[in-house]
Amino acid sequence: MIFDIVTLFPELIDVYTNNGIIKRAIENNLFNLNYVNLRDYSLSKHKKVDDYPYGGGPGMLLKPEPMFKALNSIKKHNSYIIYLSPKGNLFTQNKAHELSKKEHLILIAGHYEGIDQRIIDKYVDEEISMGDYVLTSGELPVLMIVDAVGRLLPGVLGSDESSVEESHSNNLLEYPQYTRPESYEGLDVPEILLSGHHKKIEEWRLFKAIEVTLQRRPDMIKNKEIVEEYNKLQKKYK
Repeated sequence: MIFDIVTLFPELIDVYTNNGIIKRAIENNLFNLNYVNLRDYSLSKHKKVDDYPYGGGPGMLLKPEPMFKALNSIKKHNSYIIYLSPKGNLFTQNKAHELSKKEHLILIAGHYEGIDQRIIDKYVDEEISMGDYVLTSGELPVLMIVDAVGRLLPGVLGSDESSVEESHSNNLLEYPQYTRPESYEGLDVPEILLSGHHKKIEEWRLFKAIEVTLQRRPDMIKNKEIVEEYNKLQKKYK
C-alpha cells in the first residue's frame, strides 16, 4: 500500500507520522507514505495556490493548475484519488476496510472554501467526509484515513485480532475491557472474566457489545437477529 498526500502543510503530516504505530509501520516498510507540497507546483512567483471564486462569495478556492500538476506527478494506473470534503460520503470502518484493499491512495487535503470543481471532475474518484462538521484544513481528516486504513494492513498491529475485536467491527461497538488489579477503590472486575471459561467470556462480551451499541448507536444494528440474540442473553446476564 502506498499513501500519497497532497497538502499545503507537510509539517502537520510529519508530526503525526513520526510517532507511534504509524512511524513503526513506515520504518518496517509495511506501507509507504509520501506527500507533496502543493505550493511546489504553483505557477506564481509567490507560490500562490488559491483565488477568489467566480460568481462571488466568501473565502478562497484552491486553483486547478497547481493541483493538476501535483496529481499528474504522482498519479499511477492503480491510483485511487480521494478528496476530503464535508460533501463527501461518510467515512466508516467498512469504508476503511474497502480502502485497505487499494494499492495506491492519493489523499487531497482541502483548504479554505474547497477546491475548483474541475479538479474533482477530472481526478477525484471519491469524496469522503469524516462527519457532520467543518474543520479549518484537511490534514486531520487525511491523517485519520491513513491511520484507520493503515492499521488494517498486515503486520501493522501487534496482533491480527486487534483489528477484529474492536469497535465498529461486525457493526457493533466494543465490549468493556478490564485489566489488573481485580479490585480498585471498591470497583471490581466482572467475575466472569476471571473464570477462565472462554466460551462464557465470549458470550458475555457479545452481550455487552450489543448492549452498548443499542444504547449509544442503535442505527448501526441492521439485523433483527442481533436484537433477538441480545434478548436471549439478557435473561442470563442481567
